Amino acid sequence: MQKLLPSALVAVMLCAMLLPASAQIQNSPPPTSAAVLPLTAALRQALANNPDIAAARREVQASEGALRQAGVMPNPELSALVEDARQDSRSITIQINQALELGGKRGARISVAEHSRRAALNELAIKSAEIRAAVTTQFFAVLIAEERLRMATASLELAQRASHAASRQVNLGKIPPLEATRAGIAESGVRVELAQANSELLIARQGLATAMGNKLAAEQQLQAEFHTLPALPSMQKLTQALARSPLMQRAQLEVDKRVAMSALEKSRQVPDLTVSIGSKREQQTGRNQAIVGISIPLNLFDRNQGNLQEALSRADKARDELTATENRLHGEVLQAHQRLSLAREEAEMLKKTMLPGAQQAYELAIKGFEYGKFNFMDVLDAQRSLLQARAQYLRSLSEAQRAAAEIEAYLGDSEFSLFTATSSF
Repeated sequence: MQKLLPSALVAVMLCAMLLPASAQIQNSPPPTSAAVLPLTAALRQALANNPDIAAARREVQASEGALRQAGVMPNPELSALVEDARQDSRSITIQINQALELGGKRGARISVAEHSRRAALNELAIKSAEIRAAVTTQFFAVLIAEERLRMATASLELAQRASHAASRQVNLGKIPPLEATRAGIAESGVRVELAQANSELLIARQGLATAMGNKLAAEQQLQAEFHTLPALPSMQKLTQALARSPLMQRAQLEVDKRVAMSALEKSRQVPDLTVSIGSKREQQTGRNQAIVGISIPLNLFDRNQGNLQEALSRADKARDELTATENRLHGEVLQAHQRLSLAREEAEMLKKTMLPGAQQAYELAIKGFEYGKFNFMDVLDAQRSLLQARAQYLRSLSEAQRAAAEIEAYLGDSEFSLFTATSSF
């Protein structure tokens, strides 16, 4: 069979299509912004600029004010009493009344405020973990979208060359017009993929800017190695880390806070004692009389029994919610762990087996086409298989990064990071 394409054109197509992904990355132009943003810097900027983090910090400050107020004693009360409007027989009484809290009310109030402060600090930790997970996910989403765009651009160039080559062969009468039509359809499909890649990149960059709370982040050049897979810790290690995670501590702190509120309501069943001391001036006799007195409410009707019942019931509810939260978090972490494991296995299989196989099949198709052993559709099929394998590989990487970031959000511990102990392949 005669050659369908000149040898020089085939060599150009072969060199272009066999460019490795790393070479495409190096030859691609960088973003217009000169700033380079690594993941660690992106996380720092997000924690410093994100409005949700700022709001959580304000809540911590508010809880500190509530704690300070909880330890303040009641103010004394100054009273003045004038008896009789006539000056000669008038008597004037001036006294100070001081309420003395009994039953441990002040300590109970401080305990409730302290638990509220701990809960606010825990919410800040939860929000920080959520922001870290969101930034990490969007960060790698941008990198993978950029790689997908590079692949789509290279694929369009190859599809255009293939379409032009097929058109020339049709004009020479060496292949039927149907082959050129198929090449044009393949080129249109690649153009659609390129438009989708552009859209995904814009969406990913906007998502990163939103997560960081910085509009300029959408224009910065990111720096990271997204081909490296996150580590896969054991479920035993995850379970141990989950037990001390902020999400679990939130439920436990709610139980502690409700127990403290129950103690506060119980202390309010003990009436407070009011001590009075003062002086009474008798204008008619010209004498000053000392006044000393105490007063205490009689708990005949209102013994705070309703508030105590409510507080005890809410404490029981918080314990039930703690159990439900523990079960839910264990299930969700297990699902995220399984997704991470499957994504890692898929990416490793694609990297070690499918991608090399698809690359080799494409090379054989190109050589066979050059020597007239295969038709042009064989080349297109091999090209399509190679591009699909690369796209599937990027999806696996993206799913692994999302699952790892989700696990970190559940654990909420910046020291426990699936991205610090990575395993390359």
